Amino acid sequence: MITPERHRIIIKVLGEKQVATIQELVDATSSSESTIRRDLSQLQKEKKLKRVHGGASLFHQKGEELSVTEKSSQNAAEKERIAKFAADLVKNGDSIYIDAGTTTMQMIPYLKEKEITVVTNGVSHLEVLLENQIPTYLIGGIVKPKTRALVGSAAQSGINAYRFDKCFMGVNGIHPEAGFTTPDPEEAAIKRLAITQSQEAYILADDTKFNEISFSKIAGLHEAAVITNELDEDTAYDFKEKTEIKVVTA
Repeated sequence: MITPERHRIIIKVLGEKQVATIQELVDATSSSESTIRRDLSQLQKEKKLKRVHGGASLFHQKGEELSVTEKSSQNAAEKERIAKFAADLVKNGDSIYIDAGTTTMQMIPYLKEKEITVVTNGVSHLEVLLENQIPTYLIGGIVKPKTRALVGSAAQSGINAYRFDKCFMGVNGIHPEAGFTTPDPEEAAIKRLAITQSQEAYILADDTKFNEISFSKIAGLHEAAVITNELDEDTAYDFKEKTEIKVVTA
């Protein structure tokens, strides 16, 4: 069977099932597993599907931003492990930027014994930082109701006043071609600037964020390392030459 015909069948199967295993696609196309894996890699590059553990699903671009409350309830245990690992990277004397986000906020209790300075655009982060007696600068800007993030020209001016040893970011999508993305262009601009102002940049993201794309690009994969909870072999292969990925094992 020629390649375009296999691709057509793969997309047709996914359209019917939403998610299909590699074996189901092997059976549907009468092809080898290695051929199907190559097909899935190609179709993912063309943004026609998303590879998942053991198979693939149809790709849907995400333009909607969840609220802080909605995000907090998702993958809580994974986020906690990622946050603790990220906090361990912070050293005494560091000046760091913590992005608005539910995973980054979970870093804060693990930072309370460190002699550091924090800058943030997270309104929700402020109370937790003060409770833990961490010296904190809150940048200016307009508050986004859903994510409680400060954005806009005043926020950009605020970040421009600082330089960071490390920054810690949340994202909505991590994709081999599209890079790091988030739904809102204004929030993407703040995240991009913070990465530029930092010596080291880290993206905190659970495994569900891989091979997803949102509306606004933040940065290319080479511009930040990723801290995540899990990475299957297929995903690791797609990303291994494009960014550093730290997998939290405990």
